[in-house]
Amino acid sequence: MGRILKTNYHTHTDFCDGKDSAEVMAQAAYEKGFDILGFSSHSMYPFASLWHIAPREHTAYVEEIHRIKEKYKAKMQIQCGFEVDYIPGICTPSMDAFSQFKPDYLIGSVHYIVTEKGNFGIDDTADNVRKGIADLFGNNAKDAVCTYFSLQREMLRKGDFAIWGHPDVVRKRNGSLQFFKEDENWYRAELAATAQEAKHAGVIAEINTGAIARRCMNDVYPSSLFLELLHDSGIPVTISSDAHRGDDIDCAFDRASLAAKKAGYREVMYIDEGLIKSQPL
Repeated sequence: MGRILKTNYHTHTDFCDGKDSAEVMAQAAYEKGFDILGFSSHSMYPFASLWHIAPREHTAYVEEIHRIKEKYKAKMQIQCGFEVDYIPGICTPSMDAFSQFKPDYLIGSVHYIVTEKGNFGIDDTADNVRKGIADLFGNNAKDAVCTYFSLQREMLRKGDFAIWGHPDVVRKRNGSLQFFKEDENWYRAELAATAQEAKHAGVIAEINTGAIARRCMNDVYPSSLFLELLHDSGIPVTISSDAHRGDDIDCAFDRASLAAKKAGYREVMYIDEGLIKSQPL
């Protein structure tokens, strides 16, 4: 067995809500010994919010990543991807929908809880999450959480993407708001049902360290409980930082590896020139 590769596929830039340029992120990854760096700026093409790539900037984004790919080709492999939101009727993470940009891979993520009354970002500020649960669900947090996982399962059924982004980001503000208990039977049932849907979808679940880097939560996504269920369901994993700054490009990778091992994993997946491969933890 050869050397273990250092990889990351969840990387943001100032094309979306990242703080650093793609050039800065690539240089930081090279200095920290990465072998493969995948860029994945937020997209819900052909629409956008303030923190997504503007539709008119998608081509410029792809061209910049390819420029950096050429610049670093003798040092590390650069890949061009998108983190695509699932918003029913607006955007689905699908390779066909992004075919004009020829991405190397897509990350599928749910950031918004969408209802007939409106929507809100489940990983927004604590105040906005509190307001969303109050306004759209009459303070019934269980219904809000169940709706979130229902959207996850819908995305897994309808999407076509390689990596499943932060599968339980609904936990991000739970530490401060305490709007649900993660040890209740109904919540475990939601996790189990979602794990089964992921198994049918054939995706790679990411172990995401972004909340640690941004000091929103002192834990990785998914939780230890969810990781165990994913392992038992045969869902492969990869480790990603969800970095928005160069300094965070490999934040808490040791903790992510330990979480994977505790859940029973002995290998992680990576994407190499379009091929999905595995390597030991």
